[in-house]
Amino acid sequence: MTAASALAAPRVDEALRKSTIAENRIGIVDVWENSPVRARDNDSHAEEIVDTLFPAESLLCVGRSRSQIETRCREELRGRLHRMQFIVPSAMSAASGLTRGGTLSEHTLDNTGPRRFIVVEFDTGTIDEQAAIIWHLASRAPLTLVVHSGSKSLHSWYYCFGQPENRVRQFFSHAVSLGADPATWGRSQFVRLPDGRRGNGKRQTTYYLNP
Repeated sequence: MTAASALAAPRVDEALRKSTIAENRIGIVDVWENSPVRARDNDSHAEEIVDTLFPAESLLCVGRSRSQIETRCREELRGRLHRMQFIVPSAMSAASGLTRGGTLSEHTLDNTGPRRFIVVEFDTGTIDEQAAIIWHLASRAPLTLVVHSGSKSLHSWYYCFGQPENRVRQFFSHAVSLGADPATWGRSQFVRLPDGRRGNGKRQTTYYLNP
């Protein structure tokens, strides 16, 4: 990551976090009920969801694990996304690139294209508390997707394609001050693939989709 793209993560403002949760009386059920698109069955809809998130010709980087990675055109991945854990939330600019150590890899910052989504993840607080903060952040940037990690956190995707980096940085820094994990600032950072599967088989359920 270059110096220009590095994030000076602020400390969590506990008082602001608590007041934000109190002011936004939204839980995960409310997020689900407010979703413009909702599944009517228990099947994985990873394919359809990814189709709504990226242009048809996109080059996508996905992973069954952090070591089982592939970067392929969207159509080459069709039918397999429900088995994946991870995805880079932006299209890739090339099939491979150089790591910081100078080795060739399919998952690098070097071959990641412009930001399409900025993803916010919370590892602390209850799911309902996380949902309240996500709803607050949705007043500052377009909320496209909310995904459960299959463990203890929610991932929320905000559309930011074409936005100035300093504006995205300001939004993300505010999220971090409310308890978000700074790690997802990295443009090439893997996040949970919507309706995919964790390594332990648990589904990464999509609770909100606004394509």
